Amino acid sequence: MSSLEHESHLTSSIDTCRLIDLPRLGDDTDGSLTVVENVGTSPLQIKRVYYLYDVPADAERGGHSHHNLRQLIVALSGSFDVTVDDGLHTKTVTLNRPYKALSIERGIWRTIENFSSGAVCLVLASEKFDEADYVRSYEDFLKLTAPKRSKS
Repeated sequence: MSSLEHESHLTSSIDTCRLIDLPRLGDDTDGSLTVVENVGTSPLQIKRVYYLYDVPADAERGGHSHHNLRQLIVALSGSFDVTVDDGLHTKTVTLNRPYKALSIERGIWRTIENFSSGAVCLVLASEKFDEADYVRSYEDFLKLTAPKRSKS
């Protein structure tokens, strides 16, 4: 692991995880359109797009952090909760509007749960898939964030 990868977990904060309003075009008579582009609407350069669907209501997805990858998470349909954790604090955000995106920075542990029936979770990622970028063990995540806890 490089010092940059370790640094991302030391400097991450749930305060950087924020809701972003995506542009919503149209009206009640002909529906709405939302566009996410690399320049303008997205705070990150999008390199990978994937979506979760048919997730059982009692399932939990995510359960990891990333050294480098950043994400935007959008509820295209239905709703679900995203809990973010920086090693010191946690917060849970309910996503239920297709024009609201939750921005998640590198070094943040995230879980996604409480999926409603028919929920579709869209994830826009700043990097292509790289298994080496994942921290999949919460114990390892806590080790990476331990120096910040010892300062508080």
